Amino acid sequence: MSLFGEGLDKAVQKAFTRPAPKNAGPQMRYLVKKLGGTRPVAQMLRVSQRTVERYVKDQIKKPRPDLAARLEREVKKRWQPQIRAKARAKAASTGGIVIDARARMGYTAPIGSTDQDRIRHLTIALPPIYAARLFDAQEQGATDARLQEIAAEALKEVYFQDGGRRAGSLEEVRFTDIEHLEFEL
Repeated sequence: MSLFGEGLDKAVQKAFTRPAPKNAGPQMRYLVKKLGGTRPVAQMLRVSQRTVERYVKDQIKKPRPDLAARLEREVKKRWQPQIRAKARAKAASTGGIVIDARARMGYTAPIGSTDQDRIRHLTIALPPIYAARLFDAQEQGATDARLQEIAAEALKEVYFQDGGRRAGSLEEVRFTDIEHLEFEL
């Protein structure tokens, strides 16, 4: 998964009202219930159907590290879908999203301006329109590069141009070499 995609997922997961199952047995039982059987779970996790059945019956308790990571990721992807949808809808309509990033940022502007890229640490509240664009792009399977472009457009509008009050001739914002990225709803 991508840096931006994971960041958006973590932001939405903070809205969960109950923690997701942590042990392998409850996680497998949850997936079996959601997907309607042990065969689809086995195919999704790339293990045998018998292995899934053993986890469901608590005959096996500790999965391999790679299986544990896949299992946790798949459970969190499906956990509390209504809460997830409400959090996304709220961010996209009224709340907006906060981006906290430490990255190399610069811009393309007319000759005579200081457009040198430099490392900046920004914590910026983005308007709901950009939260909606980020979540819509993520749901449509956008690449990390596309999510990065949307975030760069948002930073251009909110930080560099201050909502149209300055830097009107700014053409493009570069958002590269990301050291830290976190989203908050």
